[in-house]
Parts: sequence; structure tokens; C-alpha cells
Amino acid sequence: MIKNVVFMGTPDFAVGTLQALIDSSRYQVQAVFTQPDKPKGRGKTLQMTPVKETAVSAGIPVFQPVSIRDEEAVRILEELQPDAVIVVAFGQLIPKRILKLPPYGCINVHASLLPKYRGAAPIQWAVLNGEEESGVTTMRMDEGLDTGDIIMKTVVRLDPCETGGSLFERLAREGADLLIRTLDAINDGTAVYEKQPAESPTMYASMLTKAQGKIDWNKSAREIECLIRGMNPWPGAYTQYNGRTLKIHLAKRPGEDAGQAAKSPGSAALPGTIVEVSKRTLLIQTGDGLLSVLELQPEGKKRMAIDAFLRGYPLRPGEMFF
Repeated sequence: MIKNVVFMGTPDFAVGTLQALIDSSRYQVQAVFTQPDKPKGRGKTLQMTPVKETAVSAGIPVFQPVSIRDEEAVRILEELQPDAVIVVAFGQLIPKRILKLPPYGCINVHASLLPKYRGAAPIQWAVLNGEEESGVTTMRMDEGLDTGDIIMKTVVRLDPCETGGSLFERLAREGADLLIRTLDAINDGTAVYEKQPAESPTMYASMLTKAQGKIDWNKSAREIECLIRGMNPWPGAYTQYNGRTLKIHLAKRPGEDAGQAAKSPGSAALPGTIVEVSKRTLLIQTGDGLLSVLELQPEGKKRMAIDAFLRGYPLRPGEMFF
């Protein structure tokens, strides 16, 4: 039976799951392993990881090995003798020696419907690729990358306005609930382990870079809208206007509910061309359809709604975004 657990995690996404374990009367968190503190801000002050902050507040011992493969980290785990190790966005690969240490193995909460979107950024890629649903999966980890046996899943339908940030928050909550239900199912003998196929039906969900946020106006309005939502809040989608960077935080396809986006006026204009400007409207031609920009951020300025932006930046039809 699972009672005593060690938790391994680092970012905000893992905090809710750790807190669910702390709040549960059925499970005891013996220790937390998280990434080393990193310097932040102008003063380069060391800042605790979100998981460490939660553990410290709860009085749980925290260990921060540079590598989880270190002999000292393994020795600590051997001394603790946890029934299971819970891993949520830890940021390091768990070696075979640790995977086999606890009797119930290492149980991972992954933010996708495995085997889809194995990798480090499954939440953002689900939005970027225009998926209609996503979710969280618990699995018993093996030596592969997100290839272990699936235990349970929770499916979440994506909202038409879903961003990487909003889906992150939803899946973090769902993951916390799913982990507790998974442990309960293991303990009462109802858990079913499903072997994953060798190949994933989707691309590997690699970490995002700022360069990937550059808008290619030759793509369709739908693809660009998904890019803007998926890159929100980080690293952000951006374009160039008059040699300056403009971050675009929110946009939509006009007439998309009626299927008219590709038939809007200005379809003869080159991709990236401003085709319509009014007090509250900025329409950009894409490779397929128009895109209405709703919120953006000029270089060195704050994020603003399109009407506020246009009062300070008088754009004209025919000008180009690059």
C-alpha cells in the first residue's frame, strides 16, 4: 500500500499536486526534491522554486541536487524508503536506479493525453496545433521519455479562446486531482496499467524558444491565431512594424463563426498588409484570411487594447507587418 511518498517537482505546475498530497490525510510527503535555486532580478538574488516555497511552508525537508543521479541523492532516497516517488515537471530524467527503488515505482503526472505530446511543453503545443482537447495522464515511469505505462487520464476540452497560460492553470488543477485518484486506485486494487505504443501520434513537444514566436504572415489566420494563443504568456508572439517589435497578445479571425474569414475584403493584399483601420479595428491580411488584432504591446511599452494603441500609433491601410 502507498502511504509514504517523496515528491519531485519544480515549477508552478507542480505546486497544486504537492499541495493536494500535503492536504490529504491518506498520504505522507517525506521529502521534496526540486531544482537548485536560481538567481533572478537585477540583484541576482537566489529565488526558491515554487515547489520549494510550498514545501518549506509545510515544514517538509527539501533537497536540491544538481543531478538526481548523484550518489548523495540516491542515498537519501534509499534511507527514506518511500512507497512511491511522485514526479511532476521535475526537470531532470530519473535514472533506472531510482525508478526501481520504491515498491510502487515512480508515478508521473504529465500534461497531455499520452502517448500524444511526449516532451517538455505539451500544454503550449496542444494550443499551437489547434487541438480541440487536451488533458493530463498519470503513468508509472520507465527509462524512456514519457513512455511508461498509463494509469489514468483526465480529458479537458479546449476553449476557443484558450491560451497556453489558461490551459496551464486548468491542467495543473486537474493533475492534482488525478494524482490523488490514481494513488487511491492503486491502493484499492482498481488501477489498470496500459502499455503505450512505441511511437507517439504527435510530434515531440519540445521546449519553446522566443524565436518561435515570430509571426509568419504567409501562414493562415487560423495558424497565426493559434500561435498567438499558444505563446501567451511566454514567450509571446511578435511581429515587426517600422523596424520595431510589436508583441501581439490577442487576435481573432473576423467572421470565423460564419466561416467567412478567408472571404473578407483585402484578400488580394500581400500577407502582412494592414487592410483596414478604424478606432477599434486593425485587420491584417494573412496567407489565408484576415486576422483582427485586439491586444498588443509596442517595444518598451505596456500591453494595451487595440483602441488605446491606435490612438498613439496612427497606422494606415497598405502598411506592412513583417
